[in-house]
Amino acid sequence: MYATLLTSIDNGILTITINRPDKMNALNQQVFADLNHVLENEVIKPEVRSVILTGAGPKAFVAGADISEFSSLDQQAATSLSISGQDTFFKIENNAKPIVAAVNGFALGGGCELAMACHFRIASSNAKFGQPEVNLGLVPGYGGTQRLVQLIGKGKALELLMSAQMLSAADALSWGLVNYVVEPEALLPKAIEILTLINTKAPLAVAGCITAANAAMDESKNGYLLEANLFGAAFNTADRIEGTTAFLEKRAAKFEGK
Repeated sequence: MYATLLTSIDNGILTITINRPDKMNALNQQVFADLNHVLENEVIKPEVRSVILTGAGPKAFVAGADISEFSSLDQQAATSLSISGQDTFFKIENNAKPIVAAVNGFALGGGCELAMACHFRIASSNAKFGQPEVNLGLVPGYGGTQRLVQLIGKGKALELLMSAQMLSAADALSWGLVNYVVEPEALLPKAIEILTLINTKAPLAVAGCITAANAAMDESKNGYLLEANLFGAAFNTADRIEGTTAFLEKRAAKFEGK
């Protein structure tokens, strides 16, 4: 269905695999077009409760942007390219459904930025993270300077951004960039395990958690007030009634996202 993506759904989990293994799954304009389409047309389907984003092959999640597309860009075109890529990653970050990055190898440049746009990250033991743009005379363009600071702190982020050094999976775990590190064969099973648990929870409440947590990183928003409003709005949902009733009746809740 897609030129650069493979998709499959099982038990409410949509797996999106970036499929350019001969190019280390590098991001080009077709990848962005395909990602936008799947986010706008597939992720929204009611049968999709959560999403895994990963890369094809054993070597790379996404090894960066496709530099061959950069040679003809002038300043205005480069700025537009950056804004367009940021918009795609905002669709991931602000998605109402959990999107987890299963990082199966190199996540460099735009690949690291893509992983950081996901709600959290699980890495295989051979994964490597980094923002090597300064090696090309560039700065990250898809939100890397912002999300890296948010996730690991300004000092560590600036060290990585300015040195272009790669971060091992173990260091990414200790620095707080990823939630788990597992052996490559356990990567997708671990993501499925976590999302299977999340999929048993109230979908509207899960979406509210995403919205409120994102507000903590946005100085233009009052995160506490937003949280209070989301808390209040939850009281007007059938899922809240089902959840509290099930708790009092000592049974498992059956949420319908209403």
